[in-house]
Amino acid sequence: MKNQIPNFKTKLPEWGTSIFTVMSKMAADHNAINLAQGFPDFNCDDDLLELVQHYQKKGFNQYAPMPGVPVLRRAISEKIEKLYGKFYDPESEITVTSGATQALYTAITSVVKKGDEAIVFEPVYDSYVPDILSNGGKPVYIPLNPKDYTYDWEKVRNKISDNTKLIILNSPHNPTGSLLSNDDIEELEKITNGTEILIISDEVYEHIVFDGAKHISLSESEALAKRTFVISSFGKTYHTTGWKMGFCAAPEYLTSEFRKMHQFIVFSSNTPIQFAYADFMKNEEKYLSLSDFYQKKRDLFTSEIQNSNFVTKDCAGTYFQLLDYSEISDLPDMQFAEYMTKKVGVAVIPLSPFYEKRQSQPIIRVCFAKTDEVLKKSASIISKL
Repeated sequence: MKNQIPNFKTKLPEWGTSIFTVMSKMAADHNAINLAQGFPDFNCDDDLLELVQHYQKKGFNQYAPMPGVPVLRRAISEKIEKLYGKFYDPESEITVTSGATQALYTAITSVVKKGDEAIVFEPVYDSYVPDILSNGGKPVYIPLNPKDYTYDWEKVRNKISDNTKLIILNSPHNPTGSLLSNDDIEELEKITNGTEILIISDEVYEHIVFDGAKHISLSESEALAKRTFVISSFGKTYHTTGWKMGFCAAPEYLTSEFRKMHQFIVFSSNTPIQFAYADFMKNEEKYLSLSDFYQKKRDLFTSEIQNSNFVTKDCAGTYFQLLDYSEISDLPDMQFAEYMTKKVGVAVIPLSPFYEKRQSQPIIRVCFAKTDEVLKKSASIISKL
């Protein structure tokens, strides 16, 4: 009797490989400049590399404590308090994670149960919804205003139900580059007041905001901080996305649940890198200067394509720029992204995968966390379209 394949049913029937992986592979296969996936093409600071090597040679190569090494948790606590005025106890309210993606999954898994509803805003970063679904939750989609990607809080009020467990926010917002405002914070305080609703605030681009704007962290709101997981990323801040290191700051009752899951997902994160970050964070200028660093790159790229047929959308933060290609082609955005990658030689990300119904619109996302040489070369190529 032949062995039969088990009647296996996937937990995520509508999901395949992420659009970032798909477009990066396409870029490699066709030798295209990769402006698709969000990572720098330049190295991190030499001093940071030397610190990692120092701790490796010193023998800091075994398991770190499950919540993260104490010296790094203290450094994170001090930075948050200095920037946002909120003290998180490093012993009981800060956890070091293997990247922000792991932190997001862990936070969602720790609170979402079967039948719970979680509000997400479209265009929505691609990991949120699969995490919700894999825990038996129901994503509730609310579109950002299409003109400027701001929040419509009346729509949020209309979607709140007895089953609403979670609201997931992302500011600076990937893929649009929009920012939360003080008015948004006030509206969110009103909406959640007197409820059991929890919040995840994805703030991985907290140090990349432009034109004199200030990043508003949910940790700054006394009311919201009590119900929020604040998640950020060392990879985005220090040009080390491949090291996969982030953190979660949350009140003790949420951190306790978070760590229950964290210990069984990864247990702990890379030890010598944690010690290196703790030392490197003492130089505050390294992250305080990041906005100026990336604003110059944004401005370089947009100036290089200003005479092209692309129309740039406002970008107030992150290292992503949205481009409207409606004057160039009427192809659906997935097909246009493939054309850009295979025929033009510049890989980009279509916007439709960030929407529930995958509706096409003539907008693509490019990453400008690249060397000036690459930005100029890619701008020269696409300006001919």
